[in-house]
Amino acid sequence: MSGFNKNAKKDKFLKQFPEISIGNCDIESRFKINFSFFDDSQEYGSDFAGLEPGVLSDILEKIRGYTRHDLNYWRHRRCGSHGLKILADYGAFPTNSKFIHPKAVPHDVNWCRFRMENLSRLIGFTVPAKLESKKDCHPYDVNTFYLVFIDLHHKFYISEEK
Repeated sequence: MSGFNKNAKKDKFLKQFPEISIGNCDIESRFKINFSFFDDSQEYGSDFAGLEPGVLSDILEKIRGYTRHDLNYWRHRRCGSHGLKILADYGAFPTNSKFIHPKAVPHDVNWCRFRMENLSRLIGFTVPAKLESKKDCHPYDVNTFYLVFIDLHHKFYISEEK
């Protein structure tokens, strides 16, 4: 009788369906990236079409890896021989920058950058935590990174004389 309940075709069919659901995975903790403020018009920034396929592929692979965690996770992760943060917050737009604050980007955002390879950075902003739950409107998502610039030559925040 025990062989009666064994059905290889049924078992094979059921194994093709994922066991994970929205309720039992970590989807709520993964940060989102928004491209609606992307500015490819500035001299030191890069646009998607102008990137070599390998560079664009590397950027997308990094983004895919980064979005597996929340933004705070990356704020506390370090890399390189000097232990520099992978995601660093600048707060205001830096004064020592070759870039110009785009008019379309709100003035009161938290500017930050993701470290990529060597001098490459993804520059963007997040909504400051103090605005997360305003009573007079929908809550803002502080776990979204708004990409503004692709900075391949470290010209957004000039930290040292070359």
